[in-house]
Amino acid sequence: MKTNRLDSFGMVLLSLLISIPVMLNGCNKDDDFSGDESVDNTFDGKYVIVDTDQTTFYNNQSSISEPSSGTSFYGQDANYFGNQLNYVDNGNGTITDLNTGLMWQQSVDEKMSLDDAITGAGSYNLAGFNDWRLPTIKELYSLIIFSGDDVSGWTTVEAANPFIETDYFDFEYGDESIGERLIDAQYASCTKYVGTTMDGDETVFGVNFADGRIKGYPVLMNGSDKLFFVKYVRGNVNYGINNFVDNNDGTISDLNTELMWLQDDSGTFEAGSNNDGSMNWEETLEWAENLEFAGYTDWRLPNAKELQSIVDYTRSPSTSNSPAIDPVFNCTQITDEGGDSNYPFYWTGTTHSGGEGLGNSAVYIAFGEALGFMESPFGDYTLMDVHGAGAQRSDPKTGNPEDYPYGHGPQGDVIRIYNYVRLVRDI
Repeated sequence: MKTNRLDSFGMVLLSLLISIPVMLNGCNKDDDFSGDESVDNTFDGKYVIVDTDQTTFYNNQSSISEPSSGTSFYGQDANYFGNQLNYVDNGNGTITDLNTGLMWQQSVDEKMSLDDAITGAGSYNLAGFNDWRLPTIKELYSLIIFSGDDVSGWTTVEAANPFIETDYFDFEYGDESIGERLIDAQYASCTKYVGTTMDGDETVFGVNFADGRIKGYPVLMNGSDKLFFVKYVRGNVNYGINNFVDNNDGTISDLNTELMWLQDDSGTFEAGSNNDGSMNWEETLEWAENLEFAGYTDWRLPNAKELQSIVDYTRSPSTSNSPAIDPVFNCTQITDEGGDSNYPFYWTGTTHSGGEGLGNSAVYIAFGEALGFMESPFGDYTLMDVHGAGAQRSDPKTGNPEDYPYGHGPQGDVIRIYNYVRLVRDI
């Protein structure tokens, strides 16, 4: 990928803006880690969502040629062209994202505990700057790209592509020589889950650039600190802050991202063959492309990064008795796999690739609890919130959920396949 350039005036202006001392939206050792505090405007008031970099088209199983409007699988992520990656290598161990106004540490250092990552930011000095911070989950997720390959179950990564732009950022997979898995490439954010996961564990959200997911990770595992990779950030402390306006016509505008959302989800519309709003991935694409609402016909299925932008990480079913979204939105309440009231997973138009053209799963965001079936040493399964409301995982695009009675993966992620939808359009 070619380096993008600004004219000299633009580069000077950007450097000045990034260098202004401001109240940070990141975390230090005394913060409550919510990552969503209101701060003074220091950049431009905009929350620019960087494109997913997904340019390959997929059906329910594998890559395909570009579908045309009105045909099956039209309307997926690759059909829409967002804010393309726009990085500058500053030549001093830092990378500047010209979309977001954030400057990043380029290198990969040794893993560390969450506490060490937070306190370490206070003494971190790189390229003459000492105002580095541990990123919020929305800042960290701005770096993810979905041209990557999920290496879960892989035995070698020679042909793998991570979920981060390695033309600019250094990256390492998990170290199998010390007993790690290849996918043990979790990067810590400072955004702590307001609920708990697993068996009441204190939990922080992180991004895994080896398997392309957001998960909540227990701060302690088996009595010891969980260790994370860390990528410090500085600049634009307003990144990730929404500015919602109720348009009083069933739509909500976010003036900072310049996106308009349906206020209600697909459940209110009783969309899909089940007539309850739950649909498989192909159904969601068709419904999105054919919806006319509030005088607009250009509704679409959001990509992963667009949908994650409206997660409210200060809310959860267990703490606010609500989904992880601003209450200006309405969410269908569902009965989960344990028979309890909960909130849905929501499809995106982004395929979650397993590499070599494999594309049988798509990305969703859990606005309710990210449930999983954890197996005990005795073979018993317990349903619990394993990754937190606000996690980003993936589901098969088609199939029967009953074929997955205890979910999938190490934490038994529940498989629903028939997920809900909240559509978006550009303002």
